[in-house]
Amino acid sequence: MLGSALRPSPGRDTADVAVIGAGLAGLAAAHHLTAVGLRVTVLEAAEAVGGRMATEEVDGYRLDRGGRPLLSDWPEAGRCPGLERLSLRPFTSGVLIHSGDRGLRIGPPRAPRNIRGGRAGAGTGARAAASALAGARRPLSDTLDLARLRAQLARLAATPVERLRARPELSVAQALSARGVPSRTVEGLLRPLLGALLCDPGLTTSSRVGDLVLRGFARGGLCLPAGGAATVPELLAASLPPGTVRTGVRAVSVATNAVVTRDHGTVRCRAVLIATGAHDAAELLPGLRVPDFHPVTVLHHAVDGRTPATDPQPLPHLLIDADRRGPVAYTMVTSAVDPSRARPGGTLVTSVVLGAAAAEPVGELDRAARAQLAVLYGVPTRRWGLLGAHHDARAVPAMPAPHDPWRPVRVLDGLYVCGDHRDTSGPPGALRSARRAADAIRRDFGISPFPEDEGRALPAVA
Repeated sequence: MLGSALRPSPGRDTADVAVIGAGLAGLAAAHHLTAVGLRVTVLEAAEAVGGRMATEEVDGYRLDRGGRPLLSDWPEAGRCPGLERLSLRPFTSGVLIHSGDRGLRIGPPRAPRNIRGGRAGAGTGARAAASALAGARRPLSDTLDLARLRAQLARLAATPVERLRARPELSVAQALSARGVPSRTVEGLLRPLLGALLCDPGLTTSSRVGDLVLRGFARGGLCLPAGGAATVPELLAASLPPGTVRTGVRAVSVATNAVVTRDHGTVRCRAVLIATGAHDAAELLPGLRVPDFHPVTVLHHAVDGRTPATDPQPLPHLLIDADRRGPVAYTMVTSAVDPSRARPGGTLVTSVVLGAAAAEPVGELDRAARAQLAVLYGVPTRRWGLLGAHHDARAVPAMPAPHDPWRPVRVLDGLYVCGDHRDTSGPPGALRSARRAADAIRRDFGISPFPEDEGRALPAVA
């Protein structure tokens, strides 16, 4: 809960800024603040950093709890200290949208770069598999649909962000209907693609956000962080000054000059930045607006051993089921994109359930998903092993129209808040809000922005 200035307990730790939450936003903000010489303490209630960008190891497999690929066009990460060594693995065969017994492949425009220089790669084996299997599925017979989609993506890729922001703001579903795109193209291609990219099968998201996300997809395709999603926050935490991050410390109340913790006393400071999820932030800041959320359930299956020669190998695309023959909205052979996700000789398949179906019991989802995946991949799935199932009812903050991607990060002098719920859902929004919050703190402390930041606008959606 929020209180006025506290009288901190004597003898406790001190800092210029206390950051609550060691997810992507909190760690990125800590980097921006330590870069200008401020003393920062990051308090994390869990025993590990990362928040929603968590990866667990099970039987030699690395399982992301979120299951959401990143857009490769991610410039904000390049502006965050600590991510210089982040390597991104591209979806070398792009996206395959299934409709009936046909499939439409949307290839990536280019391989994503590492955050600071160099092309990312998925490994020789994965690249060879992607190349060999590119023609294993037939494209949609109606080539006109493909031409329309490619033309739309090309236009978006070349459209300045300012022009997209100036468009009338509707829901994505309303905008698709209003723009004169034939219903076959919308229903068979654009709706399933955007539903997967936004984790919003109902397409209630602001059309401005939808346009910007689709633009990012058209400009760079999709990728995964090498080694798992947790690699991103782990890189950030490891490159902060020793002792900056304290895990297992839960904040119970905040003021402008102190954080009271459950079992670790009071941390004195000059400012507090709350960088948790929206619900936890609202407990510390009563009255903070909490958005609705899109629920997500992620299923991870292991396919051990060699696939029989009579069966086709799984495709290393992101596979989207336009017909929604089962609960899975999209699925991917994760280990084909990033071989480090599976143990030697194994294959990791990650499938994502969106919308109301995400709340179904795991056993029912697994049974229904196996039948659907057998059709999508063209191989038997009965012997696939379920390695993990992760349900998050608050996985993706909703962004209905009208959506403000620049929600205030300064509550008052000495108290700030950041996270993707203050910006746009996902890692780019978390990084952007962290940078905005760090800028606000620096200004209140009388510290000028970095010279290279003067007059530069942040990108809209990476």
